[in-house]
Amino acid sequence: MAAAPSQTEKFAACLRMLKDRSGKGYDRLGKEAGVSGSSLHRYCSGLSVPADYRVVHSFGKVCGASPEELRELHRLWALADTDRDAPAAAPVTAEDGPRREPDPATRADREAPGDEEPRADEEPRPGPVAGQGPEAGREPRPGAGGPAVSEPAGSRGDDAVPSLNTPAEAGGSRRLRMPQKLSSRFAVLAAAVVAVTGLVAGFVWMPADDTPSAEDGVLYSSACKTVSMGQHDECVREVQTLLVRAKGRLAVDGDFGPETLRRLTAFQVLAGMPASNVVDEPTKKALYARKVSMATWSPDRVAERIREVFREDPRTAVAIARCASFLDPLWVLPNTNGSRNWGVFQISDVRLRELGGTPLRAFDPEWNIQAAHRLWSARHDFHDWPSCEAARKDEPKG
Repeated sequence: MAAAPSQTEKFAACLRMLKDRSGKGYDRLGKEAGVSGSSLHRYCSGLSVPADYRVVHSFGKVCGASPEELRELHRLWALADTDRDAPAAAPVTAEDGPRREPDPATRADREAPGDEEPRADEEPRPGPVAGQGPEAGREPRPGAGGPAVSEPAGSRGDDAVPSLNTPAEAGGSRRLRMPQKLSSRFAVLAAAVVAVTGLVAGFVWMPADDTPSAEDGVLYSSACKTVSMGQHDECVREVQTLLVRAKGRLAVDGDFGPETLRRLTAFQVLAGMPASNVVDEPTKKALYARKVSMATWSPDRVAERIREVFREDPRTAVAIARCASFLDPLWVLPNTNGSRNWGVFQISDVRLRELGGTPLRAFDPEWNIQAAHRLWSARHDFHDWPSCEAARKDEPKG
């Protein structure tokens, strides 16, 4: 039986399909995408994988790829970028659990810059970082209360409390009998105390809502110790379900790919925690707490606001943003050195520092659009987005 194609082969096949469909040669495509024809030939042949996703995106655009095809191309590139450096591993058994992807910091065969030289402020893009989550698998809480006490056989009414003269049960001890009137009054008083105590307890212990305890969630099972890039299981499905419940836009398919990583990163930033690329213990607690909302502007609202801010060249500005993020305010792309690009206009960490921003602020579409206009105003052009220049040709006029 023939071996299944590797992720690099799948990625190369997608590139060849786009190239063949365009009807253009390597040299012409290279000039339009800003890369040499020989480099494109290596990529399409599966001999190497570009370390910079901007090259892949530019190639897809000049080949006429649709937004859906560009998303698929990014997914295949991220997996190929991770897969090509994975060391040969022994078969994974059920006891081993899901295999983790290697740390990008150990990769030694990154393609050296030559044909594509990234800008100093825009680092090359990589496959996502996988990591190790915390130990999980909580023991269930034991039930409260002591052992049950059985009543003596044949007990009835007040006789349930033996009198001083009643012989003790075999091997037992004598119990004092309470007078009947006192017994009745005590019973009424005890019932009242129990009722009041139960009412108070209800106010004290009644949960404010139906939010389940984090320890009861699927992610705290022994099977979900680590949830990270490359997994395909019920643990990933639970993460995706929780992200969708938080108003995140993604498919629930149990596959931890680039889209899930992108939404997870956005969730972690919005929750005020480090973007760790894995579902660690703080992330699990935040997902189950239901306090973070990923609701944001629609693409139409983003485009409308861009036109209002970029009055000098609204059509090009919308095209650049659509190329960079598909007009998604929570769009994230990772870079090889661990930095990222953020938001509508994909502002890099370097630019964020220059603009006095943070990843959290970059997710605010109003702030992001205004910051991009400040960058545009420096030279009245879109030099900060060189890989999206071709997008201007694809934006319909009017």
